[in-house]
Amino acid sequence: MKVVITGAAGFLGRKLAGAILDRGRLTGADGSEQEVDQLVLFDHVEPVSPRPGDNRVSLHKGDIADRGLVADLVGPDTQSLFHLASVVSAGAEEDFDLGYRTNLDGMLAVLEAARATDHRSRIVFTSSLATFGGAWSEAVDDDTPQTPQTSYGTQKAIGELLANDYSRKGFVDARSVRLPTIAIRPGRPNRAASTWVSSIIREPLQGEETVCPVTEDAQMVVLSPRKAVAGLVALHELPDGALGPWRSLNFPGITVSVAQMVEALRAVGGEEAVARIRWEPDPAIQKIVAGWPAGFGWDKARTLGFTADESMEAVVRAFAEDDMVRPAGK
Repeated sequence: MKVVITGAAGFLGRKLAGAILDRGRLTGADGSEQEVDQLVLFDHVEPVSPRPGDNRVSLHKGDIADRGLVADLVGPDTQSLFHLASVVSAGAEEDFDLGYRTNLDGMLAVLEAARATDHRSRIVFTSSLATFGGAWSEAVDDDTPQTPQTSYGTQKAIGELLANDYSRKGFVDARSVRLPTIAIRPGRPNRAASTWVSSIIREPLQGEETVCPVTEDAQMVVLSPRKAVAGLVALHELPDGALGPWRSLNFPGITVSVAQMVEALRAVGGEEAVARIRWEPDPAIQKIVAGWPAGFGWDKARTLGFTADESMEAVVRAFAEDDMVRPAGK
């Protein structure tokens, strides 16, 4: 079977691609388990194969909003799509047109390409807890009304509606997942308003100084890359209809304060690592973060067998085992 991953140059896309190649099989559009013999990796920059030399993998770059290009990549034989491509929160807020082109027009390009196949392709769409906000910002669950306070959150909420409607019409079999902040991300900081969550752990552990733009009492809902990738695959494998008439769910996450993040860093990296954090509050970032929910209910995911990380310290230790770049001489 042919599988397409958009946003495949991102760290989560790379990890997902590796997990699918290692697994070797996924459930196809007809509900039967099939061998993955084609894995198409697509992004706005050239993706990198997680398994160099694996002839199942093809690499492509281009504009996710280019319907013709996306249609050609998907073609009539694609049975599964993981749609991860997006402009992240701060970038979508700063560049209104780019955010809507990528996050809305790109979503429509993927749905239309899947609709053109002769079967109900499975689509896993990564939404965000940024779809919540306003009066419900303190605590949300799967049934909380979505009142996004950013363009990014609005674009993701629209994506969920589109995924649901295309599925209702029988064009595709789409599943949307609202991701908490994924931490700890490898690599370098990006344009996401939550990028500091990874930076205040990653850089100090790797021997570098970093800036924390929020105060110690700020709270975030966090999910490790390990759990995120395993969850995306598990979501894909659920039988059609398992999510019910509303095909969205909150992924498991743990709510932690910045102070708790620092304690987890101390437990893994010691006082030397903690001393590498500089505290420079940024009002713009703090305002965005304050609009995200600190309480995050995920009963629907729990019922379906998904699990959260054990603790923030477990999240940090997973990063140290999987992705940490060791300082020279360590």
